[in-house]
Amino acid sequence: MKHLVTYFFVFGLNVIAAQESVHAEECIFQKLDGRDADFCRGGLEVLYPELGDVGCTYIPKCNQHRKQISKEWSSPDVRYQKADRNKLYVLIMVDPDAPSRANPKYRYWRHWLVTNIRGADLKTGKVRGRVLADYIRPTPPSHSGYHRYQFQIYEQPEHEAIALSTEEETSSGSWNMDNFVDRFQLGAPVASTHFLTKHYGD
Repeated sequence: MKHLVTYFFVFGLNVIAAQESVHAEECIFQKLDGRDADFCRGGLEVLYPELGDVGCTYIPKCNQHRKQISKEWSSPDVRYQKADRNKLYVLIMVDPDAPSRANPKYRYWRHWLVTNIRGADLKTGKVRGRVLADYIRPTPPSHSGYHRYQFQIYEQPEHEAIALSTEEETSSGSWNMDNFVDRFQLGAPVASTHFLTKHYGD
C-alpha cells in the first residue's frame, strides 16, 4: 500500500511538471527579426503587468495576454533609463497598420501622446506630463493580422509649446505624424520600440 501511495504521488508530480512544461512552451515570447527588429533602438522598455518588457516581441495568445492588452490593462510603464534628468521628452505611440498591415490607409493611428515628460520620471518608467491624447488600448480588428504598436521617445525642444491642431484632435486615425514631428522640430527619436499583436479571437 505504501508503495502504491508513493507511486501515485510521484505520478502526480510528473503530471504537474509536464503540464507546467507545456504551459511554459505555449508562452514563449518570440523576438522580432528583420526590419521589425531594426525599429527597436536605444533601450526603450514597454512594461505591462505579468509580461514585463514587451519591446521587440510578438504578444503570445497564451493566458489571454492579447485580450488583456486589448481590453483590460491600462497604459504601460515606459522606461528609458538613458534619459537626461534635466530634459523634457515627448512620447508617441501609434499603430502604422490601421486597419491592416496590407492596407494601412488609416496610418498612423494615434494611441498615446504625452509631452513635458521629465527625464527623471522616464528613467523610472512613470509617464507623467501633459497628455495631448489619452492612451488607447491596442485593438487590432479581427482577421486583420498582426499590428505593430510603436513607441517613440523624442527630446522636447525647450522653446516649443507643443499641441495638436483642432483638425488633429477630431480624429485619431490617418494622423500625419511626420508633419507633427517636423512642426515642433522634434528631430529623430532618441529611442524607439514596438510589439506585434493581433485580435485576441483570431
